[in-house]
Amino acid sequence: MNNNGSSPADIRPFKIDVAQADLDDLLSRLARTRLPEAAPGDDWDLGTPNHYLREMVEHWQNGFDWREQEARMNEFPHYLTGIDGQTVHFIHVPSVEADATPLLLIHTYPGSFVDFLDMIGPLTDPVAYGGKAEDAFSVVVPSIPGFGFSTPLVDRGWTMARVARTFDKLMRQLGYSSYGSHGSDGGAMISRELGLLNPPGFLGLHVLQLFSFPSGDPAEFADFTPEDYAALKHLEWFQSVGGYNAINSTRPQTVAVGISDSPVGQLAWSELFNNFGNGTSLVSRDQILTEVTLYWFTNTSAAAGRYHYEEAHAGTEPALNTAPTGVAVFADDFKTIRPLATRDNPNITHWTNFEKGGHFASLERPSDVITDLRTFFASLRTK
Repeated sequence: MNNNGSSPADIRPFKIDVAQADLDDLLSRLARTRLPEAAPGDDWDLGTPNHYLREMVEHWQNGFDWREQEARMNEFPHYLTGIDGQTVHFIHVPSVEADATPLLLIHTYPGSFVDFLDMIGPLTDPVAYGGKAEDAFSVVVPSIPGFGFSTPLVDRGWTMARVARTFDKLMRQLGYSSYGSHGSDGGAMISRELGLLNPPGFLGLHVLQLFSFPSGDPAEFADFTPEDYAALKHLEWFQSVGGYNAINSTRPQTVAVGISDSPVGQLAWSELFNNFGNGTSLVSRDQILTEVTLYWFTNTSAAAGRYHYEEAHAGTEPALNTAPTGVAVFADDFKTIRPLATRDNPNITHWTNFEKGGHFASLERPSDVITDLRTFFASLRTK
């Protein structure tokens, strides 16, 4: 299933080492923060509130330790490679188990490879974490081109389908002839594109969301359960607060100017970490600041935001994903609507609902995601 021999010559080791001058500049900018006039009530109704930003900035200056987070990231082997002219950054941790399943872990927006740091150890060495050897994975955690250290983005036209093709080439470059994929948010979309691509040896995809929406045909509602209608209401709520989608899909460079010039602007723009589930987020302050600080040091807000634009203007026609598909739905996340998801993905073989956790479940409830991944891919092995 894999070949973990010597790496190709164009794969080179990489270490995260932010210059002290850049860290000093960040702290200087934080010390000169100017917040906007607070909205009446200073709550989340109109966007990120001042009271939240003030608390987070104080912690960013006096409690958050970037060097500690940097060291934690560097506990894993990082690499850079070139694929079709684009630099791609990734973590690659082959399992200690010989028959481990190769697995791509694809991050969210506004997340990064950091989404999965807590999952790598249990996935690659399950016995050391109280699991079974047959549950082992060899994991590859790439940064989506334009995110993190997969920079700079060399040209236009980067859609989720293009990223899927790039990541398939990455897995082949690493010697994997067969692999599966997992993702949330953008990572879920890329995983589904891999299902559409269905390259030789593709095992299947496990996602936290399938973004299937009503087409306008009233017949689609015939099989809706009360849970499906509740999911539709949750979608309506998300659309009411998802203004970043509209901005990124029309004027991503304009908003990126402010985000790239102000670390607190970057923090405010990343409000989904705290407010996706309408105040139910379990993501910690340090987890949020690690993600936001990574975006700041890599200056990647503009490139990351352009994916919304490229997707909105791609003119992609609907297509059926027939690859084996597993879905884990977390209580405070976007609710995948099962009848619509089945319409677009007729080979859903696994479905789990979790009572706790949200959009960033790999940060909030990593053990649940790990358990569900093991269950889904184990079910494929028995068929």
